[in-house]
Amino acid sequence: MPAVTVSDITVLPRVIASSTLRARTVRTITTAPQGFEGEGFPVRRAFAGIDIAQLDPFIHLDQMGEVEYAPGEPKGTPWHPHRGFETVTYIIDGIFDHRDNNGGGGTISNGDTQWMTAGAGILHIETPPEHLVMSGGLFHGFQLWVNLPASKKWSPPAYQDLRAKDVALLSSHDGGALIRVIAGDVDGHKGPGSTQTPITLVHATVQPGAELRLPWRADYNALVYTLAGHGFVGEERRPVQMGQLTIFNEGEMIVVRAGDVQESRSPEMELFILGGLPIKEPVAWMGPFVMNTKSEVLQAFEDFQKGLMGTVPAVHNAPTHLIES
Repeated sequence: MPAVTVSDITVLPRVIASSTLRARTVRTITTAPQGFEGEGFPVRRAFAGIDIAQLDPFIHLDQMGEVEYAPGEPKGTPWHPHRGFETVTYIIDGIFDHRDNNGGGGTISNGDTQWMTAGAGILHIETPPEHLVMSGGLFHGFQLWVNLPASKKWSPPAYQDLRAKDVALLSSHDGGALIRVIAGDVDGHKGPGSTQTPITLVHATVQPGAELRLPWRADYNALVYTLAGHGFVGEERRPVQMGQLTIFNEGEMIVVRAGDVQESRSPEMELFILGGLPIKEPVAWMGPFVMNTKSEVLQAFEDFQKGLMGTVPAVHNAPTHLIES
């Protein structure tokens, strides 16, 4: 699991959680069902069956893979629309290409993130590059949907290309966990992502037997998805394993401990940690559109069918006017 690693974790800034911080207790632990997305790549639906009010401001989270593709097997998605939220695609292993009809896009690989603000409406496509389709290979990542408040749902589409080298790297107090801050703030250290909705995203690797005590904003919710390995969550040490999502109650600190012995296939406990400021607005969600009312969702479908969200470009980034020689 490459993502971003360091040769000497002791040189990184250390996150020290004060003994006065109130640890969050565990509210629920759920197991993500498995399914398929797009043209057939395997996913685990991390938020399936959970009341959306407990997830606010998040809407949807897929763990994509982990899968070892044979030659000719890698798959992506066709062109499709979005409106009313942001998509965050984080690649741990593998390579993915993204294009949209607003001129955004690029290639992301180990530890990179693509952040697309759909806003008022956009069309995009996500595919493995041709050379990966030919060769096959490992693919593993996440796609997260972050809701936008009503005041920002009609904002112009935007795109951020976040490179692995720009992620803020931190160490736990004892050096037993590597903390990658993708967006938001952890103990005064900011990640590179610029968010419309106030959130924090972290990918943490916890060594066997180590404990992560992570300060967390009290006004944010707190979700921890175990993407590899197994361990315990909360001071009450509830057991969790790969594919399970923990939702915490209120508090000022997240506590996770890795099991003393991990599997050879997953030698560390890997965590995707996220939280944000709840928007507390009505959510009307159907397919690729996340709005506040049913009528707004129906309007989004109509606008898409009329071509008001744009058209698929014949050639990505091709000029839209004649260029005189």
